[in-house]
Amino acid sequence: MPDYRYIVARAATGEVLHWNLPLTEVEFGPEISGPGSLSGTLAPTFARSMSDMLDAGNAVILAERNSRLLWGGLIWRAEPEGPKLPIEASGFTSYLHRRHDLHGNLSGRGPYIEADPCVVIRDVWAYAQSQPDGDLGVVVDDTKSKAKTGTAKDLYDIPRWDARNLGEIVDEMAEIDDGLEWSETVAWRGRRAERRIILGAPKLGRRRQDITFTTGANVVGDPHVIKDADEYAQWVVGLGAGEGKKRKVVIDGDRNGRLRLEHKLETSEKDEAKLRQRIRRERLARQILPTLTELEITDHPAASIDALRIGDHVRIRLHEPHTTYDGWNRIVGWTVRPGDGETPERVTLKLERSAKPADDAEEK
Repeated sequence: MPDYRYIVARAATGEVLHWNLPLTEVEFGPEISGPGSLSGTLAPTFARSMSDMLDAGNAVILAERNSRLLWGGLIWRAEPEGPKLPIEASGFTSYLHRRHDLHGNLSGRGPYIEADPCVVIRDVWAYAQSQPDGDLGVVVDDTKSKAKTGTAKDLYDIPRWDARNLGEIVDEMAEIDDGLEWSETVAWRGRRAERRIILGAPKLGRRRQDITFTTGANVVGDPHVIKDADEYAQWVVGLGAGEGKKRKVVIDGDRNGRLRLEHKLETSEKDEAKLRQRIRRERLARQILPTLTELEITDHPAASIDALRIGDHVRIRLHEPHTTYDGWNRIVGWTVRPGDGETPERVTLKLERSAKPADDAEEK
């Protein structure tokens, strides 16, 4: 059984208040472009004596597995339920949703013209942590993206009189097309826990040939494979830039013995060759019928829990009584449930297709 430990520290100073908080019913994990979360319960034996150190909005909790930090964040709620004390925490970026730009344009760092959204995110953190009592010690990667925000005619402006929420600014940067994704990590640097924001431009993660998830090895529970034809199509009609007769129209299809289904994708693509490539990718993505959104796994040499990375693409092979599945999926988050007594450790992966159909609302 792996050794889990939950460490409580002061948010601003990092001073450790408790090296082994006796939590039960724990669940935690990270996510793409979000802070992730942790929940747990302090048993009645300890709830009264330890409740003061669980200072909501002022204390950090770290989750460690076999001496390696897996997650960290701020405690936001500790509300007694009878003799028990449940706690709730969110990753460090949740702090930005409790902060605002009180000076305008992040104290002169903006307004932004043709700015890399990675720079804006770094500026948000720099501004937040430069204010009195606001330094969480969070470090942001120096990643660069090819995306841009703001133009000479339409600045990305953050007026002082709007007192913009800093977390919302970060969310806007992550929503820019082909811009970036982010996640959080924590790691020991001596006796100090480094708090880091990792940026991926335009995406986090990579295709992993070194780990697999297979029935009979590290897949447990009852995998829920959905066969939903709402997004399925063997024929895709692609509309490019232009109007009327001048508008570019590309059709890509494949007869495969199934009832013909079609999908129309409107784009602003001007180059016909690029439009053809794009529509072919869309058709291939829409010809994948089975969908897998969650998978329960255990620690295994084929894919150790320590090897999981947000954004990675992994191969999943299922040979269940009710279904078979063999495909690549992207890890967009996970939830860890540490073992307790005879209850084994479990991890639930949150997944999406590696080849994902376009979002029509974003393509028009």
